[in-house]
Amino acid sequence: MDLKTSLEECGIALNLFLNNKFSEALDLLRPWAKESMYHALGYSTILVMQACMTFEHQDIQTGICTMKDALHTCQRFRKKNTVVESISNFVSKQASDQLKEEEMHAEICYAECLLQKAALTFDENMINFIKGGLKIRTSYQIYKECQQQLHMTQDLADNNETYSQFEGGVKLGIGAFNLMLSLLPGRVLRLLEFIGFSGNREFGLSQLREGAASHSLRAILSVLTLLMYHTYVSLILGTGEGNLVEAEALLEPYLNKFPNGSIILFYSARIAVLKGHFEKAEMKYQECIASQHEWKQVHHLCYWELMWTHSFQQHWLEAYRYADLLCKESKWSKAIYVFQKAAILSMLPEDELKKTGENVVDLFRQVEGLKQRIAGKSIPTEKFAVRKSRRYSAPNVVKLVIPALEMMYVWNGFTIVGKRADLTEGLLVTIEKAEQELRNDPDPTMYHPDDQCLVQMLKGLCLKHLGRLMQAELCFTQVVASEKMIRYDHYLVPFSLYELGLLYKQQGDFQKATRFIENAKLNYKDYSMESRLHFRIHAALNSLKGSPATTP
Repeated sequence: MDLKTSLEECGIALNLFLNNKFSEALDLLRPWAKESMYHALGYSTILVMQACMTFEHQDIQTGICTMKDALHTCQRFRKKNTVVESISNFVSKQASDQLKEEEMHAEICYAECLLQKAALTFDENMINFIKGGLKIRTSYQIYKECQQQLHMTQDLADNNETYSQFEGGVKLGIGAFNLMLSLLPGRVLRLLEFIGFSGNREFGLSQLREGAASHSLRAILSVLTLLMYHTYVSLILGTGEGNLVEAEALLEPYLNKFPNGSIILFYSARIAVLKGHFEKAEMKYQECIASQHEWKQVHHLCYWELMWTHSFQQHWLEAYRYADLLCKESKWSKAIYVFQKAAILSMLPEDELKKTGENVVDLFRQVEGLKQRIAGKSIPTEKFAVRKSRRYSAPNVVKLVIPALEMMYVWNGFTIVGKRADLTEGLLVTIEKAEQELRNDPDPTMYHPDDQCLVQMLKGLCLKHLGRLMQAELCFTQVVASEKMIRYDHYLVPFSLYELGLLYKQQGDFQKATRFIENAKLNYKDYSMESRLHFRIHAALNSLKGSPATTP
């Protein structure tokens, strides 16, 4: 099969995929997956996407095996003795001569396969990321070589369809790499820089934008990378400053072309969530669920989102319904789902809890036994859930205080709910009720100072989003001042320092903001979700670098 025909067939498979015809897309690609590099890449890409969505061991293994086959197929088309020959080749060389067109495509497809294989190993656990670093380095070097090829062969650009496909691949790879590396905290980047890594966020975004605006097969992959960044990554691993205007503009043509495409509908709903339009988002998620029944994992993503949209509105019974569905149907992280379900049930009044027939203490006691290792890794949020649930293991149970709101913070949900003053006020009422109960507790336990600090931090977040900045500052400062009294939840102090830094940034005092965030970064270690905070700190300090200095 020649290059042009294979690209055309992959275009048909892509349209099938975006129209929810996942099996048909795979059936079209499978027969040629051992003969054509683009069929191999397309086939393995779909299976890797499936693995990334489920994170089930079997799917990850299938994804890795298919990716190995795809790498083998692409290798056959590569120029022999290519510039990036081996992992030990630390010195970048100049391309000795220009590659033939088919060889150029083989390079880009090979690099893309390596990058996707690395994506299956990329998470918040920094050691695992570094372990995958050498594989990633090879991919990065190939992309840089392809970028050189692009500059050397610009004369082919006019009226050459296959050349524009190559160009789209370079922009996707160089863009995704720069964006991914720019997210990494300094200590990780320092470890990676000696093997030629560096990341420029703005350059990465601009390359992805150019890729998204092209007519290449990979335009949708550039779009999905940008959407993932604006709607998830910037929120969970950043300060929550995703560009929703851009996200909507990127999605619009695909919404028109694939109005029932589940992946497109999912992002449309997610954008509505981030704008605080929870009722609209709920409708969109239901549309997404109804649009297809082949990939159940898309339903599970919707259940997770619906659990949160109802939690933001304190519709605890509805939130429980989706947490329960996740416990029964999804294998991604039983520990997190059961903890989440128990945490949500803890928010219900006693009479409503009885109607569910659930036993909250039993649920919390199950969490530790459900902890797992995915592809050899522990999930940081699982570790956190296990640690929190241990309060229910002792004969004398000490109940967690507003655990559903604590988890809301872990996933940076206050940034989302903060868009809605009415709902933020509602959360504040719940938090102040917990504060009052702790204050009036006649028999405080050893967890009492930790619980008081948690309540103060969450109260500070609500006050910040309601514009009551001085009161918010008092809450965060109280947590920091109580540092020596905290016995278990040591994460509260560095996270509160970070929140104080963001508060000072909001008030325009950038020097003070930097000082507090640096304090959180440099003076605390070995606490829950440390790597997640370091990602957020990295993003916050980067945003402060571009801010004008102020006098203290």
